[in-house]
Amino acid sequence: MRDARRLPPLQSLVFFEAAARQLSFTAAARELGTSQPAVSQRIGLLEDDLGAALFKREHRGVSLTPEGLQLVAAVRESLSGIGEVAAKIRARRERQVLTVATDFGFATYWLMPRLATLRELVPELDVRIVTSQNQFDIRGEAVDMAIAFGDGQWPGCSATALIPEIVVPVCSPAFFARQRLSGQAADMRALPLLHLESAEPQRWQQWDGWFAAHGLRRTGTGHDLTLNTYPLVIQAATAGQGVALGWAPLVDELVRSGQLVPAVDSPQRTERGYFLVEPNSRRNSEALHRFRRWMVQECAQALADSPFGAAVTATGHSQPEPDAAPTAP
Repeated sequence: MRDARRLPPLQSLVFFEAAARQLSFTAAARELGTSQPAVSQRIGLLEDDLGAALFKREHRGVSLTPEGLQLVAAVRESLSGIGEVAAKIRARRERQVLTVATDFGFATYWLMPRLATLRELVPELDVRIVTSQNQFDIRGEAVDMAIAFGDGQWPGCSATALIPEIVVPVCSPAFFARQRLSGQAADMRALPLLHLESAEPQRWQQWDGWFAAHGLRRTGTGHDLTLNTYPLVIQAATAGQGVALGWAPLVDELVRSGQLVPAVDSPQRTERGYFLVEPNSRRNSEALHRFRRWMVQECAQALADSPFGAAVTATGHSQPEPDAAPTAP
């Protein structure tokens, strides 16, 4: 038994819709760039497939039968839907889509707040953001570029330095007051600490590395809390759950707004940082050039405006500004 829901020949439906709209096989043939007998043959095959007449053949043309009226309504609705989807696909092809991979922290606290500015600068560019906390080989991913954290070495890729790793412990103002912190690194030894879960090898600085850099050892566990994304770490810090390692300029706006305060007066800078990483084999369009320039300029400005960035040298210690007068001993 034949399937009653089987679709009729699809090309015949196109011929049928044109003939139904024109109410003339000859006019439909001109529209479709074919002959009147070819249209008549296609309509006949469609009627045979359906087992029903779709047109009444009249002396001055044709008119639709009740079955023809039913079918043309369904065909027009379907073709309209297909046309809309096709238009969207063509428009998407005409617009440039840039796929950028980065980690949760950078996407949440740096990139997302600035996307409106990027849209104004490059209105024809659609940005797709892919986030992952794990390290990956960008050459094997369907992305155009990555804002990645590391030492600047990515095989088969070019890397442009964006932001150095500048780390300062941060906490909520209420936590700072409750713990009666003095701003000294030694205060951190017995406090509850917030950790970002990290796979080996560690890329970001962790608390053990921070203590080692300051020549300190912890005096207690302090009821620590470990979370698997940086936004959760920062959320716990703003809720007064402990002290988190803050990366400038990711936490700058939270510090400016008073949601977080530095728990230690001296930031630390390492040899790592964020880089704009691009596979050497990928396309190089004008949109990519403009995004690259925008990223470099925005990161430089963010670093200049950071309450932590300007006072830190690559040695990892806070220093006076170059033109600042030395303080008295």
